Amino acid sequence: MIDILLLAILGIVTWCVASEGAWGAGFIFVSVLLSGLLAMNFFEPLATFLTNNIASSGAWQLRWDCIALIGLFVGFIFLFREITVRIAPAYMQVHPLVHEISRWGFAVMTGYIAMAFLLTALHTTPLPREFAGFTPERKNFFGVIAPDREWLGFTQYVSEKSMRKGAFGHLFDGPEYSFPQQDNHVWPSFPIRYATRRGEGGAVGAAAKPLTDEKAERSF
Repeated sequence: MIDILLLAILGIVTWCVASEGAWGAGFIFVSVLLSGLLAMNFFEPLATFLTNNIASSGAWQLRWDCIALIGLFVGFIFLFREITVRIAPAYMQVHPLVHEISRWGFAVMTGYIAMAFLLTALHTTPLPREFAGFTPERKNFFGVIAPDREWLGFTQYVSEKSMRKGAFGHLFDGPEYSFPQQDNHVWPSFPIRYATRRGEGGAVGAAAKPLTDEKAERSF
């Protein structure tokens, strides 16, 4: 079930973005990519803010992560879309071959990012640990690839490299631990933490509380 849904998202987004032409597809690709990275960076602090200031019941603590993550993603896309329309409001002519390659290339990449992001967002939902074929440990796209883990890995890489310095000096999901005979000091835990929370049926005291405590510490 989840595999078919992801394929449908990939196909629909690809078709819609390709209809924007080469320049439009390129702008949308950049907008979706940046929106996804910014949403991943800020959703946990926003979820903590919403929990502390709007609704702090156990049920709402389990909902705010997903609401904040998808809400920020959609909001940033609309913001960047408005900016790009103002930057390039008119259609710009390109060579027909370049036009076709560019619009379909950017469209497929945009569709894949959207699919990977939404699959990642499923980890944060207040649903059972496994549902509709979705399993945290499984390669959820027909058992071949794991778009969610690829997206998490990309977000982690960006936070460690290009966003490591300056105002965004912290790692996304990057608590550092030192173990004997281990060269790696960064141990991301995003899928494990959220799978544990869903597996315990949304036990606020045992699982959601540690998630809340860590949120304020995370940014690129």
